[in-house]
Amino acid sequence: MKHKYIAKRYWKDITTSMGQVGVLAKQYNDVINLSLGDPDLITHDIIIENSMKDAKAGHTKYTECGGDPELRNEIRKYYKEEYGFDFSDNEVMVTASGCHAMYLALEAIIDDGDEVIIHTPCFPPYQQQIVLARGIPIELDTYEEEDFQVNIERLKSLITDRTKAIIINTPTNPTGNCFTRKTFEEIGKIAMEYDLIIIADDIYVSFSFDEPFIPITTMEGMRERTITINSFSKDFTMTGWRVGNLIAPDFIIKTTQQINENVVFTAPSISQRGAIHALRNRKEIQPPMIAEYKSRVFYAADRINEIPNMSVLPPKATFYLFVNIKETGLTSMEVSDRILREAHVLTIPGITFGACGEGYIRIACTVNNVVLKEAFDRIGKMDIFK
Repeated sequence: MKHKYIAKRYWKDITTSMGQVGVLAKQYNDVINLSLGDPDLITHDIIIENSMKDAKAGHTKYTECGGDPELRNEIRKYYKEEYGFDFSDNEVMVTASGCHAMYLALEAIIDDGDEVIIHTPCFPPYQQQIVLARGIPIELDTYEEEDFQVNIERLKSLITDRTKAIIINTPTNPTGNCFTRKTFEEIGKIAMEYDLIIIADDIYVSFSFDEPFIPITTMEGMRERTITINSFSKDFTMTGWRVGNLIAPDFIIKTTQQINENVVFTAPSISQRGAIHALRNRKEIQPPMIAEYKSRVFYAADRINEIPNMSVLPPKATFYLFVNIKETGLTSMEVSDRILREAHVLTIPGITFGACGEGYIRIACTVNNVVLKEAFDRIGKMDIFK
């Protein structure tokens, strides 16, 4: 919006399709919303009830700048138990969401004009977050024909003297894919060869259906050059609690804490208590939740592959499906718009996730199978899918 009281860097509209979801969802009173990754499930009672007890017991004040010491300790215990990975208390910081963690990480490492490579299709905020930190986003295309894996030669071709970091997100939003161990190893070799930082956005680690997830920071030579971002939003259906964390070398954590003292100071204390109870009770909380999402995504994939002019790869992770709609002959914006107008189902156009996302739409399986059935029954009746 151009206005004399608005900073000129914001005169150009940067609203994305994801940012317009709320408005679009209100166009019809029977919309089935398969757009944002905000599931219909609510946070588990164990987390809610114990957090309420903690609030009544007095956990309503600021925590330490780096986060509640109990939560930092639980995060360390989690990594030790799940991955055999040890790190110290000064290598972890609690944040007010994964997005907040990404902002702090980028702000801490980027100098003006530094380039950050992001594999696309990708989570749309990455690009603007890099720009906000005065960096330059560089898109690394991945393709369905290559199983959406990072092509190492393509990656190397994008590296310049200004390249500072690579953001990786696996399990991946929006493709629902997972990088193989070989892909991780090759990315790691590139990072070491060119002395780059890896920012690993690990917010869907519980939803890896084929193979157990391996954090790249645990691989040989990667600890000292990896910033790991976690969030409780998806792994514990705590989207509204806004709590996440950073794991990184102590000098980076010290810097992100100093930055955050001037942003939000601390993550919400009650949300941090919720995260403590989530980690302590994860073996009870997560299995039925993961089973439900897996049921949904496999059901949806089967339905999609039965509809003409639609196809999707077998699900590997997350609750997203990146649906190929190229045979319609329409753009992703056109297809998404027609699905909304004709079927009253809200999806996200693939172009939102980067140029190589054209020809796809993203579906979030955040409603149960009964509702998904209705959504695909409606879509299947459209002329472009016959």
